[in-house]
Amino acid sequence: MLQWFYKYKIYHLLFWAVYHFAWWSISIGDPVQAIDNILFSPYTTKFIFYVVFQALAVYFNLYYLIPKYLITGRYRIYLFALFLTIMITASFIVSGYYLTPLVTGLPFEELFKKPTTAYWELFKSNALSSTIASMTLAMSIKLGKNWIETRKREQELEKEKIETELKFLKSQFNPHFLFNTINSIFVLIHKNPDMASDSLAKFSDLLRYQLYECNSAKIPLEHELNYLNNFIELGSLRLDASVHCEFNITPTTSSNINIAPFILMPFIENAFKHVSQTQAQKNWITIDLAFENANLTMKVGNSTAPRQANSSDIIGCNGIGLANVKRRLELMYPHQHILEIIEESNAFNLTLQIRLEGKGKFEERYAEELSF
Repeated sequence: MLQWFYKYKIYHLLFWAVYHFAWWSISIGDPVQAIDNILFSPYTTKFIFYVVFQALAVYFNLYYLIPKYLITGRYRIYLFALFLTIMITASFIVSGYYLTPLVTGLPFEELFKKPTTAYWELFKSNALSSTIASMTLAMSIKLGKNWIETRKREQELEKEKIETELKFLKSQFNPHFLFNTINSIFVLIHKNPDMASDSLAKFSDLLRYQLYECNSAKIPLEHELNYLNNFIELGSLRLDASVHCEFNITPTTSSNINIAPFILMPFIENAFKHVSQTQAQKNWITIDLAFENANLTMKVGNSTAPRQANSSDIIGCNGIGLANVKRRLELMYPHQHILEIIEESNAFNLTLQIRLEGKGKFEERYAEELSF
């Protein structure tokens, strides 16, 4: 019962009923009389007009005007639209005063102790002040709830960031990783000294980046892309010759675009770790990463051995794991990312889209239900 109550937002009706009852009780100074006026008197029609039109105005402000104008910084348009909404709402409420005599059959002067020409007085002293109060209260509740949720998300994000960094460093700076990379470079020294020198420089850049350059919540996107390039090239050295690798990372020219560090790495690391290296099938890794209009799209795919297909080991890889990075995406880019994973019999593919600045098409996919 309680789940149904919250699922269908029935508590909204309770909120508005309690709010208007409190307002009416304060205005006449008698809660018992207020209940009688609301339920068992000719004033029920007027009460319904207050509840319905103020609720419509509040939701219109919270879920249309604020997201469209206030949050986007169009303050003048928002203030004008808010003013217009309040005035129109108050006008509709006053019309309820004039509809009440038609519904009850009682004279207007007898019901409200005012002449029928008292429209402006009813508008100013009753409808307008009540509407402003309801709009202010609803905005306070909504903004307060958003602030609490933002603070909670920031605390979770900080905790997740620390845990992620520790897990990432543990997975990368273990003896196995260092031995394989250094050993690959050592072999190159005899075969191709120039390539060995270049690989050693990339390895040095990789370690420097992980230790010193990614301690902020957000870093320049171009730095992260350079890091990925270095990791991919070093990772390729450790692969069997039967693995065909195809990488396409489009460099960005936007120096002012930032991204959370290590948000992309787990997906690429996952491909290198779980790519098949058997002679019985084609072995491959493909990585495509493009950036356009603050939208980053990354596609990563790799062949998998039959025994790996559809296994939890692919998704729950050692180190950071895809489960952890999914959680980090939810914290860093709420409603601004789409992650799709497709597992096939001999392949593992994923597509990640992130809106790095502002708000975009992803919000439509994550549209929230109406709620305080």
